[in-house]
Amino acid sequence: MVVRDLPKVRMLVLETDSTPKETQQDKGQYGEVLHHHFSQAGLNHDPPLGVETDRRFVVKGFHAILMTGSCYDAHGDNPWIIELMNLLREIWINNPECKLSGVCFGHQLLCRLFGSSVATEPSGKWELGHSKIDLTPVGQKLFDVPETPYVYMHQMHQDQVTSAPTPESSGGLLSKDTKVYVWGSSPHTAVQGIFIENRVFTTQAHLAFDEDMVYREIQVRVDGGSLKDFEHADRAKATAHLEHDGDVAAAAILRFFHGEDSKAIEEAKGK
Repeated sequence: MVVRDLPKVRMLVLETDSTPKETQQDKGQYGEVLHHHFSQAGLNHDPPLGVETDRRFVVKGFHAILMTGSCYDAHGDNPWIIELMNLLREIWINNPECKLSGVCFGHQLLCRLFGSSVATEPSGKWELGHSKIDLTPVGQKLFDVPETPYVYMHQMHQDQVTSAPTPESSGGLLSKDTKVYVWGSSPHTAVQGIFIENRVFTTQAHLAFDEDMVYREIQVRVDGGSLKDFEHADRAKATAHLEHDGDVAAAAILRFFHGEDSKAIEEAKGK
């Protein structure tokens, strides 16, 4: 997937699950959905950027790695999750120029890598569909919404990061002077995403979901038995058509991939 004749951001997508059957038929797998979403963000960037994505494991030559959402628990000990954690640790140590991002499961697993606890929401509640996320000053700068201290994005999770990682929790992966910023929160989940300058930008919310995907992802969880609050599921489906800020989030992460995040941090510090 290559856009020619434009400066490029090269991104490796680590797919940790498959899209529902209907989504595969009309949009493809998560890597293809994200490629389309970020390509549009690249065209809207000033000046325009090409976005090249690959789903093979080739780290060398890539600016960034983006890890997708998944129906699996990021706090689980499945062998493939442990192997993925080991892979991310190796990439972090041996490829410091490669930036890491994660969506939902990807966000949770990266936070776990740095020592955060990931657990099911204590009362078992889900955060579903069109949801408001309150932004910190750093979040406002990263998302480039100086007049609006919030964004709306689609959510699809019960598990959450219970606290942001710290240098002390990271087992030596983060240096003592590393600043970990939480860029947003909601009543359900206090850590909606983290940001480490030039290294990490995660989001609990699904920036690339549209109305059809929200419907299907909810139904998969209802059919599978993990989502039992049918009234909540129906309310979330009813909000799926509402306008959301997934394009704003994609633009923010693309700017991070392109090396434009330091300015946002300096501006936030001066606020």
